[in-house]
Amino acid sequence: MRYLIDHDLHIHSVGSMCSGVPEQTPDRILQYAADEGFATVGLSDHFWDETVPMPQGGWGPDFYTSQNYAHICKNLPLPCRSGIRFLFGAEVDMTLDGTVGVSPQRLAALDYVLISISHFHCTDFTIRSEDAATPAGRAAVLLDKLEALLEMPLPWYKVGLAHLTGPKLGGGDPDNHCEVLRLVQGERLTALFRKVAALGVGIELNTATFGFGNEAERQAVTAFYAHAKECGCQFFFGSDAHCPDHFVPHRQRAQAMADSLGLTDADIFRI
Repeated sequence: MRYLIDHDLHIHSVGSMCSGVPEQTPDRILQYAADEGFATVGLSDHFWDETVPMPQGGWGPDFYTSQNYAHICKNLPLPCRSGIRFLFGAEVDMTLDGTVGVSPQRLAALDYVLISISHFHCTDFTIRSEDAATPAGRAAVLLDKLEALLEMPLPWYKVGLAHLTGPKLGGGDPDNHCEVLRLVQGERLTALFRKVAALGVGIELNTATFGFGNEAERQAVTAFYAHAKECGCQFFFGSDAHCPDHFVPHRQRAQAMADSLGLTDADIFRI
């Protein structure tokens, strides 16, 4: 059966510093889910667990210090509507030294977490400036971080990998983006994808990153996901919406990608 988009697990509220849109409330997010006929929707504000030591380089402390557990819990209790699961999650970063910003205790309290290893605009927090200087350096860091993450003892059934193919991998340049995605392809990525599949981790189809600069970029991203599918990985949809205007185009983009990959309902990651 065809993979039909019936969920959105990557949505930010006004509580995320990068949103700041007063209308982006849990009630508005739930209304979006009802309008789209979703069975599941998830709130995933940016978060750094204050019980986890934070590296002090780059912009991380300025961005994350106020986005602690008490802050994201201001959205609780989440509103309810019959027929819709509204999950309480968070988006966390993996820093350049391999620290993931969530403790086992917070993981247990959250319904799920989205872990980003690809925020390569955050130089000297998620990636060293010298590694970010070339596509080869960026590709190596992406593979190293994915490998290190998959060695961690996490509850993988509630973990998604956020925007693995986002344009920030290439510093916003389509040609560099294509080159990074070309360089990561190979036996090592195959082994990592097979481990992702074996652990049951979800890979995000993050449609906020599907505004391709050219056809080559679209093909490179599609090839990356096709490789993951061949290795048995499962996928989930994330709009990465930061305001109500972002809700409109993303489901169609995700469905088009799922159809192009030939995904079926067996390929859907379920929390």
